[in-house]
Amino acid sequence: MVRRIDVTGADGLRLAAWEFADSPKAGAGPEALADTQRRKPPGVLLLHGLMGRASHWAGTARWLADRYRAVALDQRGHGRSDKPNEGRYDREAFVADAEAALERLELAPVALVGHAMGALTAWQLAAKRPDLVQALVISDMRATALGEQSQREWEEWFKSWPVPFATLADVRRWFGEDDPSLERSRASRGEFFAEVMSEREDGWRPTFSPEVMMRVREGWVYDAHWDELAQVRCPTLVVRGLDGELGRAEAQEMVRVLPRGIYAEVTEAGHLIHYDQPDDWRRVVEPFLQATLPTTGT
Repeated sequence: MVRRIDVTGADGLRLAAWEFADSPKAGAGPEALADTQRRKPPGVLLLHGLMGRASHWAGTARWLADRYRAVALDQRGHGRSDKPNEGRYDREAFVADAEAALERLELAPVALVGHAMGALTAWQLAAKRPDLVQALVISDMRATALGEQSQREWEEWFKSWPVPFATLADVRRWFGEDDPSLERSRASRGEFFAEVMSEREDGWRPTFSPEVMMRVREGWVYDAHWDELAQVRCPTLVVRGLDGELGRAEAQEMVRVLPRGIYAEVTEAGHLIHYDQPDDWRRVVEPFLQATLPTTGT
């Protein structure tokens, strides 16, 4: 089952959170269902990356739901959450949104699992509110400043998109095979982008605004984030894909800087680790969560 819960974020923005849970067992009576609710399993909040949405975590959330209360958040400017063109897209707003979600959903103390931009939000919140965060998973996010050149490259990349796309098959083909920025074909990347397109009168276009995405990136690309990383006190798993954006040397330095850092690598994975290699992703993340976020039973 998937249930939508509306959350009021920073500046009164409406955010969509999605709770994933096992379907009720056939024949389960009201007493069994009430017992499930009383047990209140530990919470896990899943934060997607730039251009992503909560549904990108569906596969992960389903196996998490066996032991935990798994919730994925559509961050501002993404998914079904508000996307004001003139709204705030600074780091403080994203962190405040995640903090508000934890409080509204009564998830804390929680494990935060973040990919890329969502991972940065996760470790910034863990540094700010250690009382709310019991464990942290960082998936393929760098702590170094990316700089002006990176921002210019992204601006040119957005301009290269052949929008509108005639069909979803064209979306999958371009992002998975034809995109000149790709070093090799990745069907998972095509699927990732197919999920963030919506059909308009003239064809398929992204559900987000590329201009807003550029503003979101401005909130982190010019700064390094090592100091905040060093302030994270909870156990933290740093996961990189062998062909991802986070290099091995930087990932290992992040683990060294973290007071309780652990390193993991997923081979045959690119930036979208949980999409590229979902089984290996689970094999890396699940034991960490079981060790750091104990449950009283399933």
